[in-house]
Amino acid sequence: MKKSLSALTIRNFTVFQDERLVFAPQLNVIVGENGTGKSHLLKLAYTLLAVSAEAGKTGSTSAKGAWQTDIAGKLVRVFRPDGLGRLVRRRQGREKCEVRAEFVDTRFGLAVSFSSLSKTEVVIEQLPGAILEKMPVFLPTRELLTLYPNFVSMYENYYLEFEETYRDTCLLLGAPAVKGPRESRVRTVLGPLEQAMGGQVVLDKNGRFDLTTPGAGVMGVPRGAEGLRKLAMLSRLVATGSLLDSGYLFWDEPDANLNPRLVRKVAGAILELCANGIQVFIATHSLFLLRELEILLQGRDRKQLETRFFSLSLHDDATRVEQGDRLDDLATIASLDEELGQSERFLQQT
Repeated sequence: MKKSLSALTIRNFTVFQDERLVFAPQLNVIVGENGTGKSHLLKLAYTLLAVSAEAGKTGSTSAKGAWQTDIAGKLVRVFRPDGLGRLVRRRQGREKCEVRAEFVDTRFGLAVSFSSLSKTEVVIEQLPGAILEKMPVFLPTRELLTLYPNFVSMYENYYLEFEETYRDTCLLLGAPAVKGPRESRVRTVLGPLEQAMGGQVVLDKNGRFDLTTPGAGVMGVPRGAEGLRKLAMLSRLVATGSLLDSGYLFWDEPDANLNPRLVRKVAGAILELCANGIQVFIATHSLFLLRELEILLQGRDRKQLETRFFSLSLHDDATRVEQGDRLDDLATIASLDEELGQSERFLQQT
């Protein structure tokens, strides 16, 4: 997986002071309490990869000035700060933020910097020698299928209080399904997802998603449980080729608003994508999801998956990152600590 994101170095970015995260080519799990910067890491990595993929479409593959403007604009549209400089870690006086994305194939590497006074441009410290061919996928905490109809046209013509990841993902959801030689490959990958949903996702002529189930006919996806709608998003993105054989998935709290039964299905779907060439990054503070992933990773057909776990915790005025190949390698996971404390309190009362 030469195009895998192998590391992300960040200095003075939002809540982070000086950290270097080393990623696995398949599954990466970021754990931390609210406010520790989980979503910021996902959005930052997504932004850099998205700009690289978009450069091929706009033809600005080697124009340094275009990269400076494009990255600054994408950061503002994804994070929605009052100004680009507001993404720099706040300290007294002028500060400089530095970000470096490294890939297994070093040609794709990219590094930028900007100051707390920056408004519309970043400084390119390293210009990529090659660009990504595939747009990464970002899934926010809520599902997007109910939002999809007419969302892109509304977003592009009116001011909406949504970050640009919503628009990007809706564009991918609305892409045509893969046809031709790769269609058989799509069916193979979709099999476990459709089994978990109990049907097949289709986009009707009115721009709405339906779930067709054997013997039960057609049901509008928005009427299903949120967990099923999240699985339906993955299914559609596989069908369009966005999550087929290669690519990147950034998923912010995939377990949000799901019951345990559906969390198990989502965990299985995540590992299925990893096994089929997708580099996955998820952010969560759910102990249930962490344990479910651990259980599934012990299965015979999942032991070969390469994984990395990251624990975020606040120290003084900055977030620190602890990382390891296994969950047991991390000493400071807030959700685990809280559960242990709850168990001790329960034992003391019995």
